Amino acid sequence: MPKFLIDFLEPILEIFTAAFWNQYGSLLWENTLDTLVMVVVSTVFAYLLGLPMGVLLVLTGDHGIWPHKTLNRILAWIINIGRSLPFIILMIAIMDFTKLIVGTKIGVRGAIVPLVVSAAPFIARMVETSLAEVDAGVVEAAQSMGASIPQIVWKVYLPEAKPSLILGGAISIITILAYTAIAGAVGAGGLGDLAIRYGYQRKVPSMMLITVIFLIVLVQIIQFVFSRVSNRIDKRLK
Repeated sequence: MPKFLIDFLEPILEIFTAAFWNQYGSLLWENTLDTLVMVVVSTVFAYLLGLPMGVLLVLTGDHGIWPHKTLNRILAWIINIGRSLPFIILMIAIMDFTKLIVGTKIGVRGAIVPLVVSAAPFIARMVETSLAEVDAGVVEAAQSMGASIPQIVWKVYLPEAKPSLILGGAISIITILAYTAIAGAVGAGGLGDLAIRYGYQRKVPSMMLITVIFLIVLVQIIQFVFSRVSNRIDKRLK
């Protein structure tokens, strides 16, 4: 058998052995949990920042129900700057700020702050796009009935855009999941860190392979669950 084929098949076959799981099973479990913690916590805080920003972008736009050109431009400027910075550069650039907030620059806690800062502008744009799809007639009807701006946001915009927001949530979570793998390059922990320390630095190809498989499985689960939920609540499909 050619050597290149042996080198290709060896790590694949290794992950199906008991010895591999005895040696690395607990490590994979711990780092998978670290990745999930980073994703969940970062997503929650990123939405706490990004959702209001996205709503404000729609409300203060030229065709919004609360036009405010200056505020809209400032928000758009902040969001565009946040989205233009590569995550790895942002993570390193704000390390001192990260330490100020959570007390450390590395590990799971050290990754959460840059994950939130990086994901929030992305989420804001996702929310803006979802809310912009809401039928203007529905918004106008709510206005004619005397609904206030907060009421229109909570009872019209968000409920009407819910299917799109859920699909956007899947994209946002998957993006954050990808960022956690990048964060592993600077010691943030999780599957990315495992792939770099064992798969690359210690030359264990099977560890690189299994971390990639785990990430793919997580992405598929997230996309499947959120797509099903979105389809179930989408009134256009009923």
